[in-house]
Amino acid sequence: MKVGYPCINRTLGCTTNTTFRLASYSEKNLIEKVLDNLNCLKKILEFNVKNGLLFFRISSDLVPFASHPVCTFNWQRYFQTNFSELGRFIKKHRIRISMHPDQFVLINSPHEEIVRRSIKELIYHAEVLDLLELNYTAKIQVHLGGIYGNKRAALLRFIHNYQKLPTIIKKRLVIENDHRSYSLQDCLWVHNEIGIPVVFDSFHHECLNNGESIKQAMLLACKTWDKNDGVLIVDYSTQKPKASKGTHSEHINLRHFKKFYSATCGIDYDLMLEIKDKEKSALQALKIIKSHCKSFKGILKS
Repeated sequence: MKVGYPCINRTLGCTTNTTFRLASYSEKNLIEKVLDNLNCLKKILEFNVKNGLLFFRISSDLVPFASHPVCTFNWQRYFQTNFSELGRFIKKHRIRISMHPDQFVLINSPHEEIVRRSIKELIYHAEVLDLLELNYTAKIQVHLGGIYGNKRAALLRFIHNYQKLPTIIKKRLVIENDHRSYSLQDCLWVHNEIGIPVVFDSFHHECLNNGESIKQAMLLACKTWDKNDGVLIVDYSTQKPKASKGTHSEHINLRHFKKFYSATCGIDYDLMLEIKDKEKSALQALKIIKSHCKSFKGILKS
């Protein structure tokens, strides 16, 4: 199992999502911000390797305005060497990478312009992973989108639009269940139609499900991943107390995590901790996992 966290490291004094206002767009600003973001990404990955965290979600803001019409600069060629060097580091240390576009990426939107912009954004994400020269275990995960008053029609529209996507996107795109509209069963139905892998979000499953236990649900999701996709990706979090349903917790609930990990023993998956204190909770989870493994090895020896 590889354990990780998304986008931001709160220990280090840098960020991979520095940007600027559209009104201030210039190639100079773009180059400066991207270099800052790439340098910080290298520092985060070095920190993660040192601490045994071998799964990381790269920020969508790594290259500001990359999919916006204002950006005509060939950033792919300009930063190719930088991306290649980062990719070698990632592959050397066997780090798994993922990305998760913002909520405005809606493949199943009934509005053609929104779909067009969504595709451009997904192409940008795929280009980042391709420039890093990563295999297809590096995924781009999205939600199925909105319901728009007719859930079946929205699902069919996702399938229809997916089938028209460029191959560069299809090879990396995965879907995940959400906490409000589309359960794991909805995602599995889409998978059965087009073969897209399904990320399992345990917190969303607790909010919206069809009666499956966590283990039952994960086993179903596992079957949607083949060898080229890598092992199942699982997102984990818990409910923030006194907040609206679906709000991620600030800190890991150790009791809940121990119960979750024990329930999913024997399933092969990589774990993304979607908890707001980022690497702090990821390190605590990793400690629990290592402790559990030592106990298990002790039982085998006795």
